[in-house]
Amino acid sequence: MEEETNSNQTAKRCAVVTGANKGIGLEICRQLASNGIMVILTARDERRGIEAVENLKEFGLSDVIFHQLDVKDSVSISLLASFVKTHFGKLDILVNNAGDNGIIVDHEALKALKLPGGKVIPNVSVREELSDADSLREERLDEILQRFLNDFKEDSLEIHGWPTTISAYKVSKVALNAYTRILAKRYPTFCVNCVHPGLVKTDINPITGFLTPEEGARGPVMLALLPAGPSGLYFDQMEASNF
Repeated sequence: MEEETNSNQTAKRCAVVTGANKGIGLEICRQLASNGIMVILTARDERRGIEAVENLKEFGLSDVIFHQLDVKDSVSISLLASFVKTHFGKLDILVNNAGDNGIIVDHEALKALKLPGGKVIPNVSVREELSDADSLREERLDEILQRFLNDFKEDSLEIHGWPTTISAYKVSKVALNAYTRILAKRYPTFCVNCVHPGLVKTDINPITGFLTPEEGARGPVMLALLPAGPSGLYFDQMEASNF
């Protein structure tokens, strides 16, 4: 019976969702499991993660299991990777949902996340370089980020064309978008995309968004369920958008 259960599990597509005990991550797990995906729900807090899995099972979603994961802990990451390899032998879908706000902002500050015209990075040369997927390399991305950190420490962000409102948050998002393109080019057989779920009502903002977690999860789930799809793109909710 156990061998048959393991066989059924490995036959299904397998997904890992990080930061998944609440909010968008939990809703992504629910929608994936509702579509026949075997979901590994991860969270830093074991108690909260197990409670989330039990809540999903109460709604008839049995193909969801918990595994502890702290995405900032290399040992925790290795333990998860070993678990997936041992129990499933593969990973079909990875949703990097876990986030760390790192700041306390009010509702008015949240409105400033985008500059007029949608230009998060005012510096034209930096913006063009980060957008050039053909020539951008990981080493060059590291150099650009180091330049930002130096300017941040020297209080010269505005002089060199960096954003001055929630600057670290904005630059980190742009860097993730750029790194998505680097990974997509490095691994052409994978589909690697970056998704902006919209301003969702979750604890991280704190509940000041406009969309429900269900609405915020639709974009990531749509891309995860594509049998073969685009790669290296930035999606604004469910539509491909400019970088």
